Amino acid sequence: MAWRRRFFDWAYRRGAPRWDTGITPPEVVEVVEGPHPLPPGRALDLGCGTGTNVQYLARHGFEAVGVDFSLLAIQAARKRLDGVPRVTVLKGDVTRLSSLEVEGPFDFVLDVGCFHSIPGSRRDAYARGVAAVARPGALFLLWAFGARLPWRLLGMGVTRREIEQRFGRDFELVRVLPGRRPKGAAWYSLLRR
Repeated sequence: MAWRRRFFDWAYRRGAPRWDTGITPPEVVEVVEGPHPLPPGRALDLGCGTGTNVQYLARHGFEAVGVDFSLLAIQAARKRLDGVPRVTVLKGDVTRLSSLEVEGPFDFVLDVGCFHSIPGSRRDAYARGVAAVARPGALFLLWAFGARLPWRLLGMGVTRREIEQRFGRDFELVRVLPGRRPKGAAWYSLLRR
C-alpha cells in the first residue's frame, strides 16, 4: 500500500489529478436530486480526495464525513470545506474505519474510485468496516474500474462477482450501471440488509 500512497501524494503535489475533476458525478447527483431523491441524513465519502462530493452532500443537507489516506488531499479538502457546515474530513485508512473517528450509522456511503485501488488482502476489512457503519437500509454507491488490463496488472479493478462475494453477507446488490469510462467500469448500488 505504500507505493499507492506515494503515487497519490505525488499526483496531488503536482496539482489537480485527472481523477479529481471538482465535479460531482451525475450518478451521485441522480441519487441526491433525481426523481426519487435520497433524503438528507448522514453520508460517508470513502476516498474523498479534495472534498468535492463531501461539499456537494453538505450543500444538499447531509452531515458529511470524508476519509482519504493522502495528507495532501485532506489538506486541500479542509481548505475547500472551510466554513461549510456539517462536514468532517479525516486522514486515514478506509480499511480501518474503526480506528478513526468514523462513527455510524450512515444513511449513504459513497465510494468513487477508492475500493478498486485497495489491495486484495485489505478488501474484506474495507467491506466489514462499511457494513459496521451503514445503518440497515442505507445506500452504498460504489464506482470502480473493471478488472481489465492494465488495471489488473496494477492489482486494481473489480468484478461484479467480487462485489457480491465481499459485500453480499451485509448488502444486497440492487443495481449495476456500466460506467462511461474506462471500459469495464461500473456503478454498483447496494442496500444494507
